[in-house]
Amino acid sequence: MLDKRSRLLLKTLVERYIADGQPVGSRALSKISGLELSPATIRNVMADLEELGFVVSPHTSAGRVPTPRGYRLFVDSMLTVQPLAAGQSEIIHEQMQIAEPQRAIQTAAQLLSSLSHFAGVVLTPRRTSTFRQVEFLRLSERRVLMIVVAPDGDVQNRILLTDRPYTHAQLVEAANALNQHFAGMRFEEARARLEGEMLQLHSEILSLMNAAVRAGAEAVQHNDPVVISGERNLIGVNELTADMDKLRALFDLFEHKARLVGLLDDSSRSEGVQIYIGGESNLVPLDEMSMVVAPYEVRGKVVGTLGVIGPTRMAYERMIPIVDITAKLLSSALSREE
Repeated sequence: MLDKRSRLLLKTLVERYIADGQPVGSRALSKISGLELSPATIRNVMADLEELGFVVSPHTSAGRVPTPRGYRLFVDSMLTVQPLAAGQSEIIHEQMQIAEPQRAIQTAAQLLSSLSHFAGVVLTPRRTSTFRQVEFLRLSERRVLMIVVAPDGDVQNRILLTDRPYTHAQLVEAANALNQHFAGMRFEEARARLEGEMLQLHSEILSLMNAAVRAGAEAVQHNDPVVISGERNLIGVNELTADMDKLRALFDLFEHKARLVGLLDDSSRSEGVQIYIGGESNLVPLDEMSMVVAPYEVRGKVVGTLGVIGPTRMAYERMIPIVDITAKLLSSALSREE
């Protein structure tokens, strides 16, 4: 759609605007683009880019800024992803060495926020209150993966931290007992019946069954579908603070999480890092906001999504590796076998 000269000027404009947040004028572009073009020629190119919807002129400035369409073209075909800054990779690796699943999820959201200086979000694994079948898989001496098959066939995973080690035979026996006596019930109901009935099982098997139904019931009761960290960082984004209605709309999104859950859930069906710019997600209601997200897994199965919410004027080349490595390390933390 654009010739080489127009693409280079658009790339230069986007990078300059991301760097300093000020509309970029033709005279500045003529100096920093490396092209031997007069400001008048650049103005003509900018006028064409504006007509095509890639840039816009703010009312108070002679310079131009990118539109969401301009950012999209930049991200899709002009962006060069940068490696993590010195020390960032070590920080993420060190802080994600966590055995307890909920703490790992909380830490991932906090890391995304602190490294991006925006809001970090993690869509937690979905929970169901009714199970058709359960299986147990030994991850390490005192870590057991409980695989839950819901009545609709959906498969979910929970990690149990047990008070003693279990053999493979014991795990099979406990799963068979739960499936035989309680399949089709809600975890809360199974928990109440298990406490009221003395099944003819070894006490250690009963202990594991109790831990399983208790974890299932508590996960449903206390599960927050989205963990958010660093929302207040967005108060410092000039594009938002200049318009209180936009700021209110964004915090309304954080407070009422159903739409946020919808987008994060949809993005979990895609591979790798995804970028939603401005209003194109039909979720984030502002052209001034974007999301960089990626799915994470437990033992090869996608169970959630995490990412960064920040201004459209964000350094995408930095956000992509931050989100990517955090997703991989959260997957590793939740799937750890030792």
